Amino acid sequence: MKKLSTFIFLASVSVGLTSASLAASTSPHYLQDTVPLRDTIPPPAIQTDQITVSGTVNDPDGNPLPGATIQRKGSNAGVISDELGKYTINIPADQTAAVLVFSFLGFVPKEIKVDNQTTIDVTLSTDDQELDEVVVIGYGSARKSDLTGAVSQVNSDELNAFPTTNVLQSLNGRAAGVQVIQNNGAPGGGVSVRIRGANSIQGDNDPLYVIDGFPFSGNPTNLNNSDIASIEILKDASATAIYGSRGANGVVLITTKNGRGAGTVVEFDAAYSVQSLRKKLELMDGRQYAELMNIQATNDGLEPYFTEAEINGFGEGTDWQDEIFQNAPIKNTSLSISGGGDATQFLVGGSIFQQDGIIKGSDYDRYSLRTNVNHQISDKFKVDFNSTLTRLVTARRDSEGGSRGASMIGAALVASPLSDPYNADGSINNLTDDFPFISPDIVNPFYFINEQTTTIAANVVLANAAISYNPIPELTIKISGGIENRDDRTDSYRSKDFINSNGNASVTTSQYLSRLNENTITYTDVFNEKHSLNVLAGFTYQDFTTKYLAGSGAGFLSDNYETDNLGAAETPGIPTSGYANSVLLSYLGRVNYGFDNKYLFTASFRADGSSKYSEGNKWGYFPSGAIAWKVSEENFMKSQDAISTLKLRTSWGLTGSQAIDPYATLNRLFPGYTVFGDELYNFLAPGSTLPGDLKWETTEQFDLGLDLGFWNDRIVLGADYYLKTTDDLLSTVRLPSSFGYTTTIANVGSIENKGIELSAFAQIFSSEFRWSLDGNLSFNRNQVVSLNDGQPILTNYINVITVADNFSIMEEGKPLGQFWGYQEDGYTETGAIKFKDLNNDGQISEADKTYIGNPNPDYFYGFNSNMSYKGFQLDFFLQGSKGNNIMNVSAISSTMDYGQGLNMPEEVLLDHWTPQNTDAKYPKISRSSIARVSDRFVEDGSYLRLKNILLAYNFPLKNSQGKFLQSLRVYASGQNLLTFTNYSWWDPEVNSKGSDGSLGIDHFSYPIPKSYTIGLNATF
Repeated sequence: MKKLSTFIFLASVSVGLTSASLAASTSPHYLQDTVPLRDTIPPPAIQTDQITVSGTVNDPDGNPLPGATIQRKGSNAGVISDELGKYTINIPADQTAAVLVFSFLGFVPKEIKVDNQTTIDVTLSTDDQELDEVVVIGYGSARKSDLTGAVSQVNSDELNAFPTTNVLQSLNGRAAGVQVIQNNGAPGGGVSVRIRGANSIQGDNDPLYVIDGFPFSGNPTNLNNSDIASIEILKDASATAIYGSRGANGVVLITTKNGRGAGTVVEFDAAYSVQSLRKKLELMDGRQYAELMNIQATNDGLEPYFTEAEINGFGEGTDWQDEIFQNAPIKNTSLSISGGGDATQFLVGGSIFQQDGIIKGSDYDRYSLRTNVNHQISDKFKVDFNSTLTRLVTARRDSEGGSRGASMIGAALVASPLSDPYNADGSINNLTDDFPFISPDIVNPFYFINEQTTTIAANVVLANAAISYNPIPELTIKISGGIENRDDRTDSYRSKDFINSNGNASVTTSQYLSRLNENTITYTDVFNEKHSLNVLAGFTYQDFTTKYLAGSGAGFLSDNYETDNLGAAETPGIPTSGYANSVLLSYLGRVNYGFDNKYLFTASFRADGSSKYSEGNKWGYFPSGAIAWKVSEENFMKSQDAISTLKLRTSWGLTGSQAIDPYATLNRLFPGYTVFGDELYNFLAPGSTLPGDLKWETTEQFDLGLDLGFWNDRIVLGADYYLKTTDDLLSTVRLPSSFGYTTTIANVGSIENKGIELSAFAQIFSSEFRWSLDGNLSFNRNQVVSLNDGQPILTNYINVITVADNFSIMEEGKPLGQFWGYQEDGYTETGAIKFKDLNNDGQISEADKTYIGNPNPDYFYGFNSNMSYKGFQLDFFLQGSKGNNIMNVSAISSTMDYGQGLNMPEEVLLDHWTPQNTDAKYPKISRSSIARVSDRFVEDGSYLRLKNILLAYNFPLKNSQGKFLQSLRVYASGQNLLTFTNYSWWDPEVNSKGSDGSLGIDHFSYPIPKSYTIGLNATF
């Protein structure tokens, strides 16, 4: 009762505080890495009142365990076993009843009473109880077995299984309910992550990323995979509501590696990969191209372009895919030094990641430096500091979209195989000069590669520090502050040698700054050995400021300046600049209560106040609650051995989304120019968007979960059913012209996501030969419940000359991003495409458009196998999706734009309409052929991919007498080596537009490569 009274008194005092003095932290958990440490902690000076205990720590097979921790219980005194598993520790002579705790990650800790023993040899048993792992949750941590919410964990080994430019790519297929979509294969290309579906139309549907407690903006591209200890994915409202207005899309908690005491450890990782194009498109060669051009000429009543003799002499011609694609390396190197003692632990690390793209001229470099320092000032005060400094440099050659070769990738596919890339003098060949029938829009792709550059350079700083105060062991007050700063500069230049160019330059710079202050107080205790309590309260402040500046110019006398002197341009562009600022103030609280390790309760609440919203709507309130029942802890379950874990969970809660720009609710003025008489005047006037009285998007989510383990958790199963509905959707609404505004933003809609998540883990063998399997399967059904006045919204307008139309729709009762167009109905007697007259009015019009595809998968999945025998390791990882469609916009101009000299897939020549082939795949080859947005361009995007396969060898250094090299692992792996799919283009894993309303679109996207990797990991 004394402890409880202390807690009540301190909590009541904290409510009255007006300064930022609250803090949150749980008791520190000392987790050990799998990498063995080198040296033992030097024992204190030997005194006459001490005894020395020594021995060896072994695994169940009798092999020494280097790096095991031996600690005197109830104190900070401890040592680490050496490379032979041996240790020595000194015990005060008056504490011979002391207890030594032996622990090692992956093994069950063992406690042994000294009792005047001077030699203690210990064998640790393997720990297969996955549910006892410690996981990070919002503003704290918990045992996995004590979770009431839906949380998935991805560990360091999984994150580093294969090389990725973005750590988020490593999450693909690793966690149930988490869909990772790689937008394209360009170095440094974007990644879209969706947790339990998309919730918003106007806003971003990516989750909130929190790096070491700091809510980070955008994707965490500043981190190297080797820097990360683990990633926790918070999925249900019980887990995410503590982040309130930013938790509707889920939360991804990223925990970086910390320093460790007991000696200095150096870890070195190096890998080298070679990438290549996964598959080539089967395009026409020179002879086939000439045949198709003649067929088109004949069908259009023109003289053939080529004679039979010319056609027979052409041969294969230029393979433009071979010309622009290359084998490209990835070099990834990281080095970290960690160590310290009982009071101070540190880590300093650096990494270099360099990736050349498979398209010539594209690359991505990342240089990072990371520091982490933890210092125990006294038994009551502790300080923590960590920072990451990152330099990112990207050269872009991944221009997408366009038609008739107006973009780099599109140009490479439609360029004539009868044309050479270069002229005899080495200059780039102008393809439109080769033949009179070639469209003037077609551009030699080497103009984009050699005569146009786009370079993006960014400096990212993420730093935070915290001080913790423990007035009593059960109470932690934590004050933390952090900063995120990103400076970007984009330089683009088109040289004078680019076709029809006199030199064009542009420079855009931007600065993003976010400052964070968090103040929390946490009380953790156990009462009467049955009641566990964890109470969190606090408030936070975070602001966000963005500035940008842009300039341009055209007409340069020389290419020497490029973007370094915009003042040298004949025609300078009008410079532009901008500024935006917003603030988020929050109050939060959470109570976790457990009774008898059987019944668990969680309740949380967060209030967020945002400067973005209208007066009276600036505050949003986000409560949640969850309960869990550990059925396996009941007495009636103790008599059986089969079921080791059985837990039922359910939760409910509200989360939000900040889906608008900082000034969307204000009547802003925009600059412009007008002429009065002979004079030019500048002015300020309202924009075209009417400001609205806006409030939060709110997502309500219900979750029902089951965790089930068999035979001491050698087999672990998990299942979750969820239903989440987002109301007050923010969406752009068109206005009548009489308003004087064209659009406004309003809370007008609702979206529902519901689904089932299944996961399984099995430890098949756990002796000398170890084999484990794990997998997950996710089903999500997305539906637009309501829109403004029930009116559908047409989206994704595209103009590729042959087709100019919308091809997606948002409509009540249908999934988000549904494809919308015409259904084909064979061919006319003259070989033209027929379209279905669905309303039977005798003509083809907009009224005949219908649903032609769904980009959302029926389900997606991942499967992982890990095997090891002695020093050998063999892993493979499968990932895929089923039932999703892809709108192949690339195929519109590449297969239907006849008479312009475009090269095409060879099947256009082999299977087009003729009087003898009326059931062909393609229509009559003629300039008069008409195409529309139709089901012709909708393809099955399902795929199964061997994402990674790895063979590694861990050298047996445990019997080595040397103390310098502690562990050494070499490996070879392959990525994306096998893909099973019916999709006809380069790759089914594509999302050109990168948004949910534009999901599943392929418009000349940079293809995802396959790669082979060799590497090593060493510890010193």
